[in-house]
Amino acid sequence: MENRTVLVTCVQKYMGEAIATKFKTMGFNVLTDDRPLVSQSECEALIQSSGTIDVLVVNLAEPPKSSPVQVIENDDWDTLFKVLVDPLMYLVRATTPQMLERKSGKIIAVTSAAPLRGIANHSAYCAARGAQNAFIKAVGIELARSNIQVNAIAQNYINNNTYYPDRLLSDEKFLDHVRKNVPTNKVGSAEETAELASYLASEKCKHIIGQIIPLALRRSVSE
Repeated sequence: MENRTVLVTCVQKYMGEAIATKFKTMGFNVLTDDRPLVSQSECEALIQSSGTIDVLVVNLAEPPKSSPVQVIENDDWDTLFKVLVDPLMYLVRATTPQMLERKSGKIIAVTSAAPLRGIANHSAYCAARGAQNAFIKAVGIELARSNIQVNAIAQNYINNNTYYPDRLLSDEKFLDHVRKNVPTNKVGSAEETAELASYLASEKCKHIIGQIIPLALRRSVSE
């Protein structure tokens, strides 16, 4: 992996640290940013200052706010899209020209499995994460013929400091919820997401494009 550069956004949140650590062990030149990227100018400045980017890992996070649909606050809805959806487009749009010029590149978004099944009282969060997934699917198909692979890791019930921090792993009420809702009966490790990201970024991965790859998807209602 010598001379290959990966940029990981919001490295202090969600899956950023685990993914950055994994790429370092693979010999990548790892660039990280820990700012809460929101504006177009911030995203474009980050891409411009990073130089050549072989792999872009868009890691964005915002804790969901539980709310029945009839009382969703406009501000909550707007914040989720401003933090999760808009920066994804800004970052991918700013990175794509250099990858098109080289006819080479990898883009990996860390999204969520929440919209794949839906979560009651979290419709705003599911909508924002669903928009991320739809964007990645379309961009993945669009850029595939230019030798640019674009995919998303749509995870749930994976240990991380934003949604499933260490303190929850010893909470018996939460663990009972996990046993009822997760097919493996446990919370997955951050390293598993990092391993998947490393494969998607590798030269071995050439024909996976526009995929939303779920990790620890919830059981169906009938299970």
